[in-house]
Amino acid sequence: MLTNTPPAVRPQRPYFSSGPCAKPPGWTPDKIDTRILGRSHRSGLGKERLKLCVDLMREMLRLPDTHRIGIVPGSDTGAFEMAMWTMLGARPVTCLAWESFGEGWVTDAVKQLKLDPTVIRADYGALPDLDAVDWSNDVLFTWNGTTSGVRVPDAKWIAADREGLSFADATSAVFAYDLPWEKIDVATFSWQKVLGGEGAHGVLILGPRAVERLESFTPDRPLPKLFRLTKGGKLIEGIFTGETINTPSMLAVEDAIVALEWARSVGGPDGLKARTEANAAALNRIVEARNWLGHLAQNPASRSKTSVCLTVDGADADFIKRFAKLLESEDVAYDIAGYRDAPPGLRIWCGATVDTADIEALGPWLDWAWSELKN
Repeated sequence: MLTNTPPAVRPQRPYFSSGPCAKPPGWTPDKIDTRILGRSHRSGLGKERLKLCVDLMREMLRLPDTHRIGIVPGSDTGAFEMAMWTMLGARPVTCLAWESFGEGWVTDAVKQLKLDPTVIRADYGALPDLDAVDWSNDVLFTWNGTTSGVRVPDAKWIAADREGLSFADATSAVFAYDLPWEKIDVATFSWQKVLGGEGAHGVLILGPRAVERLESFTPDRPLPKLFRLTKGGKLIEGIFTGETINTPSMLAVEDAIVALEWARSVGGPDGLKARTEANAAALNRIVEARNWLGHLAQNPASRSKTSVCLTVDGADADFIKRFAKLLESEDVAYDIAGYRDAPPGLRIWCGATVDTADIEALGPWLDWAWSELKN
């Protein structure tokens, strides 16, 4: 029953933003190892800490030895654009777009790289026809659409005998789902999503077919220094052992190490996945119990378990803005308005760094805000 009396129980940590996301439970600044601060990232200690970060990511992702992993500039966007600029052009390109960031890669391919990609689109809340993908092409897609709440359900649609490369923007997917690395040639993400890390740094993962492309293909475009992954026709291996292209924030690196060690403490990849699934299930129970809430992603098989996007009956952009502001003013939910390019609605992060009890406590507050604004 709706009431204008504020609920008694508040989320202990009202951080439901879809990026940067909630810090790991129990996080405090004093958990950060400060020995490297003020030291060179090229010092012995600096290289040691960067390599530890890379090794921990490999462990928490269950990344096979066939795939390289490197820390690069510019968050997930920088990592994905680095891959596009250095590898696209060797063969035809297909771009899949069903939300804002996928559309961003279309824009890059068409307007910046001057390619003529095949573009397969779907509206917010739906997936495009994955069976229509021609795997003689290089294929760009977002594994988990952060702004639409729609993800690919699995990797069955990615051809095992593909001629082209698969480029997966996986920033809201890694550490939340089991990713089939044998089907992924290029993957990118940032620490600020499922790990709750800090921004500005991206992670680039290359499978052996991507490395072969880099070493055999020279794009007909100038490459900024920050994008150069090869020298003399060979991969710069140091990038994938912690020798970064430019100066990283060692404070952000240490913060990522804290998050990765927390991930190990909660059961590693299985523990992260279980926490995410519990959060998504708790939010789904809230949605199913209210006739004024719904999922933007209609098909449960392709519904995100991290960036869950919700519809609000009859709401326009102004209503959503007031709804989110009201909850923020009560310090019970921060940053839950949907993405600016998406249909008006709510977006609630359910990744592993959120506690299920806080999702459950949020439900009555959603009722309260709905009642306040409707009355």
